[in-house]
Amino acid sequence: MKIPRRQFLHLAVAASTLPISSRFANAQSYPSRPVHLLEGFGAGGAPDIVARLIGQSLSERLGQSFVIENRSGATGNIATEAVVRASPDGHTLLLISAANAINATMYKLSFDIVRDIAPIAGIVRVPLVMEVHPSVPAKTIAEFIAYAKANPGKVNMASAGIGSTTHLAGEMFKTMAGVDLFHVPYRGAQVFPALLTGEAQVYFGPLLSSIEYVRAGSFRALAVTTVARSPILPDVPALGEMLPGYEASSWYGLGGPKRTPEEVIETLNKEVNVSIVDTKFQDRLANMGGTSIGGSPADFAKLISDEVKKWSKVILAANMKRE
Repeated sequence: MKIPRRQFLHLAVAASTLPISSRFANAQSYPSRPVHLLEGFGAGGAPDIVARLIGQSLSERLGQSFVIENRSGATGNIATEAVVRASPDGHTLLLISAANAINATMYKLSFDIVRDIAPIAGIVRVPLVMEVHPSVPAKTIAEFIAYAKANPGKVNMASAGIGSTTHLAGEMFKTMAGVDLFHVPYRGAQVFPALLTGEAQVYFGPLLSSIEYVRAGSFRALAVTTVARSPILPDVPALGEMLPGYEASSWYGLGGPKRTPEEVIETLNKEVNVSIVDTKFQDRLANMGGTSIGGSPADFAKLISDEVKKWSKVILAANMKRE
């Protein structure tokens, strides 16, 4: 059957606009079912807290449940790989963290965090705190460096495991301060009993889990590891004041599988940025000692890329074996 020219042109125009209309419809209907947000470190820790905070806010703003899934194991790699392999429709997301940037060099992975995860938005940055057992005579960073240099290899530096953020923060300090600390890795919560007894003398610990020990006087805080001081510990200097260029922190943001539709990323980015400036959300972040990140997907992509490069240099300088 021959189609009249006028009708043919009308159908051609309609067909050419269909993808745009479909994309608009998809953006308007997202999310169409519960969204699964995976975090890789188990219930109760800082990643879980951040995931639940942002999940609750996005659920309220977008009208769909955001289900937090704790896929712990392999320093976050199990959760990350699950999201890499998920359908790129915005209904499976990942809480990206500093651990992902470290893992890019520490482990032989079947995925690439920069290539295979679409960045959506940064959420929060949380400092670590360099804390020592009271038996350590140093009360300042300068005094600690002098003490460590006078006792090479005799000061035990605890971490929450080889390749953890707490470990790499210490390795960066060792390199920049020119000191020899003996690294002792522990399993998660075991690090605090070791520090309390003096079995370990120094720890670059998460502020969230360390703050009560510092306030009780169980540990002495020498510095926070972010560029600026923390409002929670305003009298404690930033390490960068003594070692210019030093920065090591826990940070968290949202990502999805590569090829996640741009309009879905834009929707989530917009809602994350609105969420993190909400007063209640800001108050919760402040209780963690955290500061909001925000920005565009490109901003978050740059943060991830920069962190991968930074930690790669630290790992290579420390001659750490890739696993």
